Amino acid sequence: MSTAHRFDRGHTDDLISFLAASPSPYHAVANTAARLEKAGFRQLAETEAWDASAGGRFVLRGGAIIAWYVPEGAAPATPFRIVGAHTDSPNLRVKPLPDTGAHGWRQIAVEIYGGTLLNTWLDRDLGLSGRITLRGGEHRLVNVDRPLLRVPQLAIHLDRGVNDGLTLDRQRHMTPLWGLGKAEEGDLIRFVAREAGVEAREITGWDLMTHSVEPPAYLGRDRELVAGPRMDNLLSVHAGTAALAAASASGALSYIPVLAAFDHEENGSQSDTGAEGPLLGNVLERSVFARGGTYEDRARALAGTVCFSSDTGHAVHPNYAERHEPGHHPVANGGPLLKTNVNQRYATDGGGRALFTAACERAGVPYQHFVSNNSVPCGTTIGPITAARHGITTVDIGVAILSMHSARELCGADDPHLLASALTAFLEG
Repeated sequence: MSTAHRFDRGHTDDLISFLAASPSPYHAVANTAARLEKAGFRQLAETEAWDASAGGRFVLRGGAIIAWYVPEGAAPATPFRIVGAHTDSPNLRVKPLPDTGAHGWRQIAVEIYGGTLLNTWLDRDLGLSGRITLRGGEHRLVNVDRPLLRVPQLAIHLDRGVNDGLTLDRQRHMTPLWGLGKAEEGDLIRFVAREAGVEAREITGWDLMTHSVEPPAYLGRDRELVAGPRMDNLLSVHAGTAALAAASASGALSYIPVLAAFDHEENGSQSDTGAEGPLLGNVLERSVFARGGTYEDRARALAGTVCFSSDTGHAVHPNYAERHEPGHHPVANGGPLLKTNVNQRYATDGGGRALFTAACERAGVPYQHFVSNNSVPCGTTIGPITAARHGITTVDIGVAILSMHSARELCGADDPHLLASALTAFLEG
């Protein structure tokens, strides 16, 4: 008998819905905001004055959201407990002049975003999502969630050595097609305008990208796995949102719990909505000052602040076990990961390990360790950036998955709930 289904699957069912409804960072932020509003949080504008009242609030900027809950009687120097994550995933993004084609095919010019596993986008039915900007600056979400585009692979008859090694040119081989005929300037935007119910001349800007239209689903003999897109890192955004809502309803809090979900992690975090930008620091500082704090209070609050940087990590791959560190083999449904790298690709140290262990013990969930094979370069997260930029204790954690950066990734069905439980215990302090 399988050991799966040990935990309530309601959280994972909701994660599946969240993934399906969030094909772009902008949709992920909108869906996160809707969940927080349902939990009693209210949106603040960055351009308006903030007050000292208790309760939950959040700010939105593009593909990023920062949310926090101020308990009754919180002092100006009360430290924060932060769950950090990111909303973006590797994919194919539409270029400024998108209409192209050749030899009787209409195509869409795309730019590769992030560390995309290119071959996973071949022969896959793709939709189109993101946002459009109208005259006057209004943003509207767009989601064409049906088979619209496809990147066709070359037939084996025309590339007899393809199974000995596939080489894809990012410029020549990754352009999706979406119809027959001659490319016409403005064709894509006219189509998007019809889908959005606006006039094409009203669209003056856009941030559009492709996504796989195959829905996420349970997988396996006992449905103990979940396959789906954008788990890196919407799985953590979803878990962090659930944890923040739960912590805000838990009663007395010793800290101010925060969710910081950034954009642009997959290409370095250097943007106004990325972890290396000023957004989080501004929010934390304004929260201190809104409660009557001084610069001294700000320094004291940050000195006692801890961030759990939550991002997916690598489960041991049964077909490539030699690529993993032999003494550390994380498995699906084994609980959240503690990620360590002494060269500061992850921010975890011994003190951070103790904090993570305490949160997992309080939540009653198992946990695992991840460290890279010395011969395989280690990836990184928002963790080291957050620690260095704000001078706060940061711990890198996550969930073990397979096929990271694929158009469709794989995790254990129990792990999302286990992560959310650990994050809730952490935020509750």
